[in-house]
Amino acid sequence: MCAERTIEVIHLPGLVPYREAFDLQVQRRTAVEAGDATNALFTLQHAPVITCGRHTKTEHLLHPDEAYAKAGIELVQVDRGGDVTYHGPGQLTAYPILDLGQWTQSVNWYLRQLETVIIEMLGEFGIDSDRLEGYTGVWTKEGKIAQIGIGVHRWVTFHGVAINAEPDMNHFAMIIPCGIPDKPVTSMKAVLGESPSMPELQQVFADKLVHHLSDL
Repeated sequence: MCAERTIEVIHLPGLVPYREAFDLQVQRRTAVEAGDATNALFTLQHAPVITCGRHTKTEHLLHPDEAYAKAGIELVQVDRGGDVTYHGPGQLTAYPILDLGQWTQSVNWYLRQLETVIIEMLGEFGIDSDRLEGYTGVWTKEGKIAQIGIGVHRWVTFHGVAINAEPDMNHFAMIIPCGIPDKPVTSMKAVLGESPSMPELQQVFADKLVHHLSDL
C-alpha cells in the first residue's frame, strides 16, 4: 500500500449521475488497494437520486416507483450501511477514498472523524452543530443537516457524506430520511437564510478533511 498519506482532491463539475460517481469510486478504490494511486476525495453534486442502503425498509419509501420517476428522481440500491437517503442539486456530496491502514482500521473511528470535519466546516459558516447520541450524522437544533453512509473494502473507504446546502426539501418529504421518522431534516439555507456557493463549500470541506486527517 501507498505509505504516504496524500489525499488528491477532485472536484467534479455539473450534476453527476449516481452510478457514474460510484464507478469512479470503485476504480479509485481498486487502485488504492493495489498501491497504484494515492488516497482521494471526490466532491460533487448529484442529479436527483434516492439511494437505498443495506438496512432500508420498504415503508421508508413513501411513494410508488412511478412517483419518483415522475419527479425526476432515480432510485438506486447501494452497498453501504444505513437506510434510505436523498442526493441532489444543492447538496454537497463528498466521497473520500482512504486507506485506513494509514490511519486507524476502525469503522467507528472513521465515522467520528467525518462527523468532526463536518462540524468544523459548518462552524466556519456560523452554524452550530453536533452529534446526536445513538445516531450517525451531524445535527443542528433545526434538524439533521448532514448524512453519512460509508462502505469499507479491504480497509479502503468509499461512499461518504452529504451536506444539505440548499437542496429541494420537497424531495426529502418523499422518503423517511435515513429511516428516522421523528427527526426533521434541515439545510444551511434554512439555518442561515442563504447558502454559501457550492464551489466555496467544496473547497472548505476539502481543506478541513485534508488538514484534519494530516494531524492524526
